[in-house]
Amino acid sequence: MLASKLKKGDTIGVVCPSDKVNDEDIPEIKEAERLLKERGYNVVFGKNIYKNTTGYGATAKEKAEDINEMYANKNINAIMSLKGGFNSNSVYEYLDLNTIKSNNKIICGYSDSTSYINYIHEKTDNIGFIGPNFKSLNAPDTNYYLLNEMLKRLESNYYDLATDDSEFRMIKEGQAVGELVGGNLSLTTGLIDEIDFTNKILFLEEFSFESPSAMVSNYLYRLRQKGVFNKVSGIWLGNYEGDVAIEKILMDTIEDMNLNIPIIKSDNFGHIERKITIPLGVKAEIKDGKIKLVEDYLK
Repeated sequence: MLASKLKKGDTIGVVCPSDKVNDEDIPEIKEAERLLKERGYNVVFGKNIYKNTTGYGATAKEKAEDINEMYANKNINAIMSLKGGFNSNSVYEYLDLNTIKSNNKIICGYSDSTSYINYIHEKTDNIGFIGPNFKSLNAPDTNYYLLNEMLKRLESNYYDLATDDSEFRMIKEGQAVGELVGGNLSLTTGLIDEIDFTNKILFLEEFSFESPSAMVSNYLYRLRQKGVFNKVSGIWLGNYEGDVAIEKILMDTIEDMNLNIPIIKSDNFGHIERKITIPLGVKAEIKDGKIKLVEDYLK
C-alpha cells in the first residue's frame, strides 16, 4: 500500500516507543521541531512521550496508545520515532492493527525503531521507512544531511538508493529483485518469527558500540539457523565500525552454504551521521554492485 507524499503544511506526529526522554534530549527535540516548522511542516507530540511510568520510559500500553492515536488522527500525515533505545517491540500486542491498516501513512525511524516499524509493515502491508529519528534531525555539523535526505525521499518517489558521495562494493556477484526488509541487525534478528523473508532483499547494519564482532556473528548465525539466508534474494550491508568488517563476519557465517544471491556493501545507512531514508516493503533491484528502487512507494 502506498503512503501519501509529504507536502508543505502537513503535520508530523512524534511518538516515543523506545527509551525515556532525558533532560539532555530536550534541546535537540526543540531544535528538530524548529527545523521542521522552518521547512513548512507542523509538529504534534504524542501525549505520553515524556512519561517515565516504569522508570525506563512509558509503559508499553502508553507507547502503543500514542502510535494508535497518530494513525487514527486524520490530521496527522506522517509519524516519526523520537529516539532510539531497546524495547519498541513491547508495543506489538497493543497496536490497533485494523486502524493502522486503514490509515496508511509515512512512519519513520531507525535503530530500535526497526522492530515496531517492520512489525507494522509485516502485519498491515503499510509502507514504513528506516531513516532518522526525530531527535537526530538536529545535525548542523552535516548541514542537516539527515533532514534533507529524509524530506527528499518522503516528498516524492526517489528511486536511487545512493547519493553522489555513497560508496558501494560488491561482496558477492549477482542480480536480484525483491522487497526491502530489515534495518538494525540485532532488532531484525529479533523479528525472525514475525517476518516472512521469502524473496526479500535484506538490508542490515549494526551499532558497534553495543555489538562487538562476536555478537554480530551471534546474530548472523541466528539468521542462518532460522533459514533466513536460504529465503532472501539478496543482501545489502550498511555501516558497522567494529574490529572486524561486517561483510567478513557475514561471509564467515555463510561460506559453506553455496548461496546463489548477490551481496553488496555501502556506507550510506546505519548508526552514522549521514544516512539515507529507506522504504520497507518496496521492490528494489541489486545489479552491478548497486541497488535502486524499481517501483513507487508514495502516491
